[in-house]
Amino acid sequence: MTIQRIAELEAAMKRRIASLPARFRPFVRHRETLPRTTMLTGPRGVGKTTFLLYHAQKFFETHRERLLYLSADNPTLGSEGLYEIVSSIFLAGYAGVIIDEVHFAKDWSIHLKALYDDFPKHTLWISDSSSLCLRMGKGDLSRRFVHIDMPLLSFREFLYLETGTEHPTYNPFNPSGQLPLQPSPNILTAFRTYRSIGTRPFYSEGDFHDRMLSILDKTLYSDIPFFLPSISDGNLRLMKAITGTLANSSIPRLQVRSLCSDWSVGADKLYQLLNVMEAVDLLRIIRKEHDTKAKTAGEKLFFSDPAFYTVLGGNIGNAREAMVAMLCTAGGFLVEAVKDETTGDFVLSKPFEAASNHIKIEVGGSSKSLKKADFVIRDDTDYPGDRTIPLWLLGMMY
Repeated sequence: MTIQRIAELEAAMKRRIASLPARFRPFVRHRETLPRTTMLTGPRGVGKTTFLLYHAQKFFETHRERLLYLSADNPTLGSEGLYEIVSSIFLAGYAGVIIDEVHFAKDWSIHLKALYDDFPKHTLWISDSSSLCLRMGKGDLSRRFVHIDMPLLSFREFLYLETGTEHPTYNPFNPSGQLPLQPSPNILTAFRTYRSIGTRPFYSEGDFHDRMLSILDKTLYSDIPFFLPSISDGNLRLMKAITGTLANSSIPRLQVRSLCSDWSVGADKLYQLLNVMEAVDLLRIIRKEHDTKAKTAGEKLFFSDPAFYTVLGGNIGNAREAMVAMLCTAGGFLVEAVKDETTGDFVLSKPFEAASNHIKIEVGGSSKSLKKADFVIRDDTDYPGDRTIPLWLLGMMY
């Protein structure tokens, strides 16, 4: 790579930094430093580029050394290999590189492994919208790169972006001290906005509905074929049909036999497609408690981002449960479906936690009963009560 091209990349990076938002979501700001080799993943539009550019600025302030940003899907990079590009940048005096959309670089995993070994004092930060890509390459990198997964916005983060006030995190399943903020009708209004258009930071730019539809199409018709070049047009149409089924169904479950018959595919192929859709952050498969089968459509199936139910006109009950699953997963819980639906909806647990500490929850509207659960999560409710948690309060966990 020529010195002139490196200078052009630096100018482009400065333009990106100049356009960064005035407020950064707390997930971005609350890490003092990043490891020398960091692998950042997360859904499209959650702020991964912003995260890395913010920390590039902090890196310069701390070390007085520069990092250079580049996106691997930039067509002006030409046919030069990733190793050659990055090593040229290092030799030009940069302390490290930030590589966005890394899966677009040919043999990226092999090149990064070589760069890690050959330049042990240089910083390598990489990111990609799909964890599927990084799973495919991670075998060579798991010992070398620290993996950070960037979730969708929490309600707590949404409130900060809206108001500039950062409330403390709060575990509603193990409450201690005061609530993170005073419940009020305004909180419920803000939460309705959040659940509809506030799960990704770009909501503030407008056109949320159209941008979410664009993410859906790019993920289906660009990301998935890139990772699975052999996938057929019929399989892609089936995946699109699955999203329509989820949006229109009142029950968050697929009729596997019916889909297989209608689309002339075997159950194994359907399960494979569902796993791919989960890996690219379109779907969230909720397995029944203690179910370890690899081939499954799950006990419940949701959009990973609950806002898709608003965008696609989906069922409010499914959107409610999808929100609970999203917030609890990002809050550090494993979310499973209960074995007996008459006792609750989900079982929450944490890795290596004793079974006796598992939490059974029921989810519903403002008058939902507890059944035999430990807690009932109620929508359209402002104050918590005895074993009753308002849905908005789950959004304060991270």
